[in-house]
Amino acid sequence: MRRALACAAEAAAAGEVPIGAVVVVDNAIVGEGFNQPIGSHDPTAHAEVVALRAAANAVGNYRLTGATLYVTVEPCLMCVGALVHARIGLLVYGAAEPKAGAIESMIKAHELGGLNHRMTVEAGILADESRRLLQDFFRERR
Repeated sequence: MRRALACAAEAAAAGEVPIGAVVVVDNAIVGEGFNQPIGSHDPTAHAEVVALRAAANAVGNYRLTGATLYVTVEPCLMCVGALVHARIGLLVYGAAEPKAGAIESMIKAHELGGLNHRMTVEAGILADESRRLLQDFFRERR
């Protein structure tokens, strides 16, 4: 999670919302990313999706069965869908996202009945640090 926080700081430095993500397989980081939809002109370039793409490239398979994804903020609905398709085994996130979080805040998307994959979730890991990055970022922009 500390590496995900470092990725989030990179996002802030680039003028993007500070969210970072890391994919780990067998105790090794195989992909990481930070939010970059503004700079890349890509609405799907959320930290989770960027990290999943890097990990899939690194392992040579879009299915990351058994992998762990660490992300600083609760994933949105789009990202939860990507995590399901990638077959992530464990999702670990920091701060809740009350407006768009799709794990506990807005909807429990990973528990929808028709899904063909289930993942384990751990929430609130380094939540204060993750929340502080977001608050500082938006405070500076106002």
